[in-house]
This record gives sequence, structure tokens and C-alpha cells, in this order.
Amino acid sequence: MTCRFRCGDACFHEVPNTSANEYVGDVIAGALSRRGALRAAAVVTVAAAAGSVTVAGAPAARAAQTDKKGGKGARGLRFRPVAPNTVDAVVVPEGYAQNVVIRWGEPILRGAPAFDPENQTAAAQAGQFGYNNDFLALLPLPGERGRQLLVANHEYTDEVLMFRGYDPENPTRQQVEVAWAAHGLSAVVVEEDRRSGRLTAVPRHHLNRRVTATTEFRLTGPAAGSALLRTSADPTGTKVLGTLNNCSGGTTPWGTTLHGEENFNQYFANGSRPTDKRYGIGTGATERKWERFDKRFDLAQEPNEVHRFGFVVEFDPYDPSSTPRKHTALGRFKHEAATVRLTADGRPVVYSGDDERFDYFYKFVSSKRMRHGTSRAVREHNLSLLDEGTLYVARLTGDSPAGEIDGSGALPADGEFDGGGRWIPLATATADGAVSHVEGMTAEEVFVFTRLAGDKVGATKMDRPEDIQPSPVTGKVYVVLTNNSNRGKAGYAAADEANPRNSNKHGHILELTERWNRADATTFAWSLFLVAGDPGDPATYFAGFPKEQVSPISCPDNVAFDPYGNLWISTDGNQLGSHDGLFGVATRGERRGELKQFLTVPTGAETCGPIVQERRVLVAVQHPGEVDGASVEKPASVWPDGPGKIVRPAVVAVWRKDGCDVGV
Repeated sequence: MTCRFRCGDACFHEVPNTSANEYVGDVIAGALSRRGALRAAAVVTVAAAAGSVTVAGAPAARAAQTDKKGGKGARGLRFRPVAPNTVDAVVVPEGYAQNVVIRWGEPILRGAPAFDPENQTAAAQAGQFGYNNDFLALLPLPGERGRQLLVANHEYTDEVLMFRGYDPENPTRQQVEVAWAAHGLSAVVVEEDRRSGRLTAVPRHHLNRRVTATTEFRLTGPAAGSALLRTSADPTGTKVLGTLNNCSGGTTPWGTTLHGEENFNQYFANGSRPTDKRYGIGTGATERKWERFDKRFDLAQEPNEVHRFGFVVEFDPYDPSSTPRKHTALGRFKHEAATVRLTADGRPVVYSGDDERFDYFYKFVSSKRMRHGTSRAVREHNLSLLDEGTLYVARLTGDSPAGEIDGSGALPADGEFDGGGRWIPLATATADGAVSHVEGMTAEEVFVFTRLAGDKVGATKMDRPEDIQPSPVTGKVYVVLTNNSNRGKAGYAAADEANPRNSNKHGHILELTERWNRADATTFAWSLFLVAGDPGDPATYFAGFPKEQVSPISCPDNVAFDPYGNLWISTDGNQLGSHDGLFGVATRGERRGELKQFLTVPTGAETCGPIVQERRVLVAVQHPGEVDGASVEKPASVWPDGPGKIVRPAVVAVWRKDGCDVGV
């Protein structure tokens, strides 16, 4: 079911990238630990808020600890790891508590009614928290003690879990319009109970806002106004209704949030052009049948509408009257994330992955410096930072002979998988126009058909690039590759030194060090940081840390850093028999590679949007109950409200019961 509604069964369709570029997965497969033969222990003791269940046959790990609070783990990771389990709940470590911050359907705008699953309307949903929360941002709220501003993506809708009696072949207009209103973004103020750590939403606050699939957006940057973006409803090519399939994102140093439009292809019917095929757009009807109710989703009638999706959205949560922007200079592809790092002279650099098997990862380097201050002029200047600069795509090379990389996970002769890389320029946008660096493509074509530009310059094929996060402590950049089961199959690229293992079903994480640690550098070194899976599998690797002391992990997806420089990893699609979860791993020091599971999520759910603060961890529990055959009438999960209640995606906060900081 997840494949149907989130990505349009992408993994069951032909891989869109048919170029002959080198496959990056082959590069990393050998970057396994010299300690790769160590076996994981079979048992871990865990106490959980909702019970403690270990999956029979699933791998488990024993972390080295000396006391009941977590012992000698890396600072920020001193907790007893949660065991792999299949509990239909959010399971947290011993000594921690949790609460649901906000659920799908809770009213956040003035006048919005209480949630009624049997009487849903588009008008009601447009004032309520949206569906399938993904990326989360938690921003300061000056002048309001104990309050912060929560921003959430709403990636997609599960109509069969939303509407009783839903007929996939014949959705009603009302159901479709509710789904339009359930997509997009939410901004909602949250308040802390300082006695307990609990967070609760503050309804009807003046900063609360909903952005939906019908909200007006402004197209900005070098492709705005292009003939490729013009439609009958918008002959200017500068305005578009809505944002779709917002997956991960990022926050900016100037106080806005970024949101990546990912699997937008699944919403558009009747694709026919080679460019449609390269973006995974089908030739027939869509799963949701939106094209029956709005012609813009039918490419036979509006062929350019799809070109207006697949961008990075910038949202100003402090200005409820602002028009969100789609930045064309950051390229058009299935953006999984958009994370920001500043250059030494104050120019933003944005990293983003294209979440598709055998596709690429990118960065954008702005040519304009960020300004400090709160005036309207400063605000407008900073909102234009992502419209001028150069867009790059990554090409990686390994440092071992190709014959030593066989996809089995066996190390090359030098004992590690690593190498170098180069950021290949695709196009540069200026105030006076844009210049293409790709032979045979105009600048507008590069920014609208960015995947084709990557093909032409020989970018390295990756195993579903997901989140990309620069460390705020070291500046190193971590690239998450979720999985790629097609690696090494007949007709597909095999392992190279930058993506581990043929049939890579568990995924891995790369660590990039840009030259001189400069965000605007055009070259970098890379090495293997983590190869996911059962620690007892010799093909796994945890930055050299003893594997008998780590938690098993599969399918890394979204990541975030805590105040101590540890990387926290949420998973999507665990292939080890347990529910998905959230993990922390040390990135430096003598405990580098120590990975511990902090929580698991309910049946059918994915862990998203992690935020790790000193005293609190937040996760977005997305698509609980999303199991084949499930429906409102036959739920696979009863989370979060128990039997007899409709399953609802929600945001969860976790804190230590004793009031101390997380993991210390």
C-alpha cells in the first residue's frame, strides 16, 4: 500500500534512468570494516513504554553499558537501546516518556471544526492539521516563553485509510477535495509543559497556517516565466497552485523552511513524452484519479503542468500572509531534502538528493550573501538567495581497481572503500539571465529537466539518495542511500566502490569531506560511514565500531544532528523483520560508529522528520496502519487512539522522565 500512495509503485516500474553512467553503488560496496567479520550478539534487554517485544529471528544487539541509564555511550547516546520489535506503539527507552503533540485532523485555524472522520470536508481539512506528516522544523518564537513554532510537511494521502467505503476506481469529488486539502504544509505553535516535557499544540494562534494543493505559489529563479512552465491557467509561467508530495526538507539561517517535492510524478495522468518517462510519469490513469476532477492533472490537456512540480519550496512561517516560493534554480527532480550550510563569506549552499534508484545527488551554491537583521528589506533579500547561483551534480570515483569490486562486500586490497569526487556544474543563474554548462541543453532546460542534465554530464548513479545533512560540528556532509534491490540484476549496473553490495536492500551512508572543508568547493573526498543491515552480516559496517555493540538498522532515510554532533537516523522500510525506528550514531571520537536504537514506530508506519534537542526528541509517525489489505473497516493499526478509533498520522515528542537532557 505504501508504494501505491506515496510513490505510485515506483519500485515496480521500469527504472527511469537508462543512461550508461557509472553506478555509484559499486563504489561503496567495498568500504566495509576491517572488523567486518565480527558477529552481533543475539539478545538485548529493553524496557519500553508500550511493552517489550523482540521479533523472533530478527537481529538484536547488546550495547556496552554500565548503569541503568545507558552507561558509557557517546555523550547524547547514553540510553538503553530499544530492541527490534513489532509492537503497535511508539516504543521508547527505559526512563523516557512520550506524548502525541498533534494528530491528523486536529483543528489549528480559527473556525476549523473538531475532527470527524465520518463527515470530512475540504473546508474543514483546510483548517486542520494535514495528513502523513513528514519533515519537521521547530523554530524559536521570541517573546512567547515556553512556545515554539512547529512546521510540518504533509507528503501524501492514504485514501483507503481515510474514508470509510472508499472505492479506488470511483473516488468522489468530496474525497478528492479533502485529499487536496490534506496535502501541503502546516505551521502550528506548540507549548511546553515545563514540569513534564510534554508538547501540545496551541490552536487558533495567529501564526498557525495551512498550505494545501490549491494554495497559490510563486515560481522564482531562472526558469520562472519559461515557455516550459506556462499553462492555460497561468500563461505567465510564474504562478502555480499547490505543492505535492513534500518529503524531507530543511531550515535556513534566515528563518524560513525548505520543502522538497518528491514523488510528484504519480499525480499526473497520460504522460507521453520522453521527458515524462525520465521522470516516471505513467501513460494512463493515476491511482487517485484526480485528473477526472481537474484537467491540470491530465497531461493530455495540460502538458506543462507537471513541469511546475519537483522543486524546492521555501516557506516563511513567521509571515502568515506570505506567498510560498518554488525555487527553479535548485533544479527539478524528486527532491528528498534541502539542507543548508553557509560558505565562509555567508552564501548559502543547499544539498539535495533525487530519491530514485540509480539517480543522483546535487548541491546549489548561491552567489548572494545572507544579510542579518529583521527589517522587511533584509527579509526580501534573503528570500531571493536561492534564485542566483550555480547548480551542481556529484560524480564519484573510487581509488581501487574495478576488478577488486565484485559486489559481494569483500574489501579491496587497500582495506577500505573510499575515493574522491567532483561537483559538476550544470547551470548558473544570475540577475541578468542564466547560462547552461551542459552541451545541447539551454539553461531553462537544465533547470526543468535536471535529471537529463545529470545524465549528459555523467553523474554517478546512486542507491536512492535521500536526506543529505552537513554536520554543524565538523562540516562533513552525510549522504543517505536508502536501498536499491535492482543493483547487480541483469540489465542494471553492478557494484562500484561508492554504493555497497549488489541487491542492496538495507542501504548505506556516505561521508563527504569537501576540499578545505569549504561548502563552495568543487571537489571532495568520500568514505564509507555505515553499511546497514544485520550486524552479524560481514557486509555491514559501522565506521569501524565493534559490531557486537550496535543495533541492527535497515533502510536509513531522514537524518538530523543533535547538539553533540551525533547523527540521528530514521528508517523507512525495515527489511530485518522489525518496525521502523530512530537511531543515534556517534560520528567522531573513540566511539565513532556506535549506533543505538532510540525508538520504534507502530505497525505499518515510517519514522520521519527527526528533531533532536537537548531535552526532547520529536518524530513524525507517518502512515501508521499502511499495510496491504488494510482499510478503515479493517485497520492494521489502532495507533494512536486505540481500538474503535481511526488510525491517524501524528507527531510525537519524547523526553526523559527525570527532566535531564536526552542521552547524557
